[in-house]
Amino acid sequence: FPRDAMETFDKIENYGNPWGMSPNDREKWTEGMEVPKMREKGSAEYLYWAGCSGAYDDRGKDISRSVAKIMNESGVDYAILGNEETCTGDSARRIGNEYLFQMQAAQNMENFDKYGVKKIVTQCPHCLTTLKNDYGEIGAELEVVHHSEFIADLIKEGKISPEKSLEEDITFHDACYVGRHHGEYDAPRDVLQSVMGEDAKLVEMPRNKKESFCCGAGGGNMWYDIDKGKRINVERFEEAIDTGAKKVATSCNFCMIMMEDARKVTGQDEKMEVYDISELVAQRL
Repeated sequence: FPRDAMETFDKIENYGNPWGMSPNDREKWTEGMEVPKMREKGSAEYLYWAGCSGAYDDRGKDISRSVAKIMNESGVDYAILGNEETCTGDSARRIGNEYLFQMQAAQNMENFDKYGVKKIVTQCPHCLTTLKNDYGEIGAELEVVHHSEFIADLIKEGKISPEKSLEEDITFHDACYVGRHHGEYDAPRDVLQSVMGEDAKLVEMPRNKKESFCCGAGGGNMWYDIDKGKRINVERFEEAIDTGAKKVATSCNFCMIMMEDARKVTGQDEKMEVYDISELVAQRL
């Protein structure tokens, strides 16, 4: 394994997250909000899975708060595991540490059984793929849905009604684990259309949907630098710049981190903005 990956494994094993932050801080993003916890509620129709980036990364916490606001507004029966949640083991398995993945999966599946969890909503496509596919391989029977699909359904069912007040053009970056891995291209775009005013347009990058271009963080690459060639996130953000749109939308925590980094590297931090689709909806409720 790359040395940086070894450090990440140690952090997951010791702290339950690849950032190496305290497991007792995992639910700090909920401060000032009414977000139900499974340990207090006992059970819920949906488990909202914030994931490690949704709990520890600053922009990830913004996304988590937006999703929680949407779920509160919609009246759905949900709860979070909070400090009982731990890393799914996605990065460990992608990089090749199967033992660590199995250890993380066993811990999470024990909690799912404890609270009778059958349905999970998550904004992290990596958690989506791991909980749905990888956990399914080892016996978990879970219905796991990405927040783009969940929010799109809430809007269609009339459970939330965001204002169509976005008046600027926007471009959308397809996350690999929502698009090519999960086959979902319409839901995030439907969510964007729900907040766009008459004068706003969705401007597609040349590489989009099944031909989309990776942000550079998948497959565990989030945790160590690849120093050969041009940085993938920079190349992708340059495509966003070329669309002329001043707003970039994502539907993945890792893509958010990579797009925000590329925004600064390309000198666009004062000119362009990056949003998760849930943020654009939550702002308009």
